[in-house]
Amino acid sequence: MKFQTVSSPHKLGQTSVSRVMLKVLAALIPGTAVATAFFGWGVISNIVLAVGFALAAEAAMLLMTQRPVLRSLCDLSAVVTAWLLALALPAYSPFWLIAVGIIFAIVFAKQLYGGLGYNPFNPAMVGYVVLLISFPVYMTQWPEPTLGQPPLSIAETLQWVFGQRSDSTLDALTGATALDYSKIQLGQGATLNQIQSHAAFGHLGATAWEWIAVAYALGGVALIFLRVMPWHAPVAMLATLFGLASVFQLFDASQFHGGIFHSLSGGVMLGAFFIVTDPVSGCTSNRGRLYFGAGVGALVFIIRTWGGYPDGVAFAVLLMNMAAPMIDYYTKTPVFGTQTKGGERG
Repeated sequence: MKFQTVSSPHKLGQTSVSRVMLKVLAALIPGTAVATAFFGWGVISNIVLAVGFALAAEAAMLLMTQRPVLRSLCDLSAVVTAWLLALALPAYSPFWLIAVGIIFAIVFAKQLYGGLGYNPFNPAMVGYVVLLISFPVYMTQWPEPTLGQPPLSIAETLQWVFGQRSDSTLDALTGATALDYSKIQLGQGATLNQIQSHAAFGHLGATAWEWIAVAYALGGVALIFLRVMPWHAPVAMLATLFGLASVFQLFDASQFHGGIFHSLSGGVMLGAFFIVTDPVSGCTSNRGRLYFGAGVGALVFIIRTWGGYPDGVAFAVLLMNMAAPMIDYYTKTPVFGTQTKGGERG
């Protein structure tokens, strides 16, 4: 009797790239909403412009390389990259700044490596670092947080974003973040007790950022419970950053912020749940993800404390992206039937 042979897999799964990306975008909505409540329409303008530039850049690259355009655009990976980069940029960023960041993220960090699944570095973080190094002044012009009272109307936002910016309006609208202010003041010999009375500091972290961080964390935890992403990298990153900060604070509380402040300030929660969990540029094994996340957390603390940049999440992620292949090599699960170094068979 002749049997029909059918190649595996025998059961089709329900997971697809577009479904996963939709869930990630949904998990970003709480953080986006809270950021908009504090910083106004500039958050939305960042996202709309970034998504538009990302889709255009990806379509252009796909056409030039003669690959299917519609199918690749519909996987929503470019939208997620653009959304993440937009949230990392200061609200009310000028359109050309967003365009430059998106071009580097989509064209240089993603498509030139072969597209989705081939990029060794996180595209959003590549775009962010390029902008931070090239245009440091624009990248530090965060608006002052005002809950429920947007500093600019929609019409004023469009004027601001598309070039009608004045120095007087700029000075009135923007201010130093808690991380920026800490870096400057601590470098000038001040103590934390002297600088924490500044308006940039909230109850537990940076003003406004502590609530935005909680919103990002809620979205990220939802993704973990929905099994969209594993927990290993986020937990390792947050635990390492919190542990290092807490230990150094015990030795000198006048110079080192504690673990809660570091966790609820800057881009830590966005990085922990939406950046280090990238399955392409991160590690593949669970043990490797733990090492990867711990490395990012340690580097964030080192850069924030002794480096030249106040946040450090993007640099930490890119540095660990370079180390990911080596980590995978030493932590990969043995293939069934092969012999390990200890003499046992996998």
